[in-house]
Amino acid sequence: MTDIVDELKWRGLIALSTDEDALRKAFADGPVTFYCGFDPTAPSLHLGNLVQILTMRRIQQAGNRPLGLVGGATGLIGDPKPNSERTLNAPEVVAQWVERLRAQIQPLLDFEGPNAAVMVNNLDWTQGLSAIEFLRDVGKHFRVNKMITKEAVARRLESQEGISYTEFSYQILQGMDFLELYRRYGCTLQTGGSDQWGNLTSGTDLIHRVEPDAVVHALGTPLITKADGTKFGKTESGTVWLDPEMTTPYAFYQFWLNADDRDVSKFLRIFSFRSREEIEELEKQTEERPQARAAQRALAEELTTLVHGADQTAAVIAASKALFGQGELAELDEKTLAASLSELPHVQVDELGPVVDLFAEVGLVASKSAARRTVKEGGAYVNNVKVVGEDAVPAKEDLLHGRWLVLRRGKKNLAAVEVTGR
Repeated sequence: MTDIVDELKWRGLIALSTDEDALRKAFADGPVTFYCGFDPTAPSLHLGNLVQILTMRRIQQAGNRPLGLVGGATGLIGDPKPNSERTLNAPEVVAQWVERLRAQIQPLLDFEGPNAAVMVNNLDWTQGLSAIEFLRDVGKHFRVNKMITKEAVARRLESQEGISYTEFSYQILQGMDFLELYRRYGCTLQTGGSDQWGNLTSGTDLIHRVEPDAVVHALGTPLITKADGTKFGKTESGTVWLDPEMTTPYAFYQFWLNADDRDVSKFLRIFSFRSREEIEELEKQTEERPQARAAQRALAEELTTLVHGADQTAAVIAASKALFGQGELAELDEKTLAASLSELPHVQVDELGPVVDLFAEVGLVASKSAARRTVKEGGAYVNNVKVVGEDAVPAKEDLLHGRWLVLRRGKKNLAAVEVTGR
């Protein structure tokens, strides 16, 4: 395999490193035991976390051993937010979220073979630690004048909100994690986002103080931005989560399918496990035939399969085709259909009315008269069947799963109607 440092650089995954040449040598001499931490401050991981998990997967595939840390202890506190104090979650809630996050990480790493991954929880080495032991054995190695220069802390100190001692101490806890994993597993590398660089280096600094002969590293991945200036991993409906109940597989697939041409090359390199040659060919196709959206389709299928499985991906692709008249809507299962329609403009009605009224009400046309023109011109469809009469009224038998109608104007303009029967 290509040198893993070169591979990560080609993919745009190295923003910061404590010593790139030393890290390259460590990989060459390997295997390297490394870790990345995830705090359960929400019931699911999101696309930003996926960058870290897939980076771990790449490094493991290069012959190294990953430790996936879900922070049952640090999740009780949370790292400092830029502008305000975090709301502390109840311990039983955090414990539940720990298990949910573990379940999302585990399928993406390999837990067999000589470099089998290990899942760890920092609550294991903190819950029995007294405050006096923590201050004597760990806290004494940190210097406040250096701690306040960390970006997250400095930003909060400059704000009206300030920062509590609890969140100020977060970097000590993360530093202790690295030290514990160094001692327990021989872990010598921590990876994470570049926005966490202060927390990452708190670990390397602590190890150097406590174990002067140790050689350890930190690697920060860049923050991903979108060409239009909006935040990566965000849509109009909110954050793109890995949990299918929070972001449906259909919405997940559509996020990648709708990627801007200016972004798709970057996304392919960061998220796809295709070879350089395959990615460069998809980049070429985007440049020469952007309307085909070959790169977006390849990325959407690969990532949805990776996170949600092949069966869900097949269902999502079938739904996408059926919505645009390339498949049978009636053959879609209720859950997949509901997820796909939730992404469209939609209205709820008590009972079925004329098609022209429905087209106007859902916003596919500006008025009922415009709806009549659309019907007359042959551009109105209900459940992919062309509407032939301006006075047409759908029947109850037309309702998909007894609830929905899919309306289409022309080839691409879609909307949904749900009949509630109230």
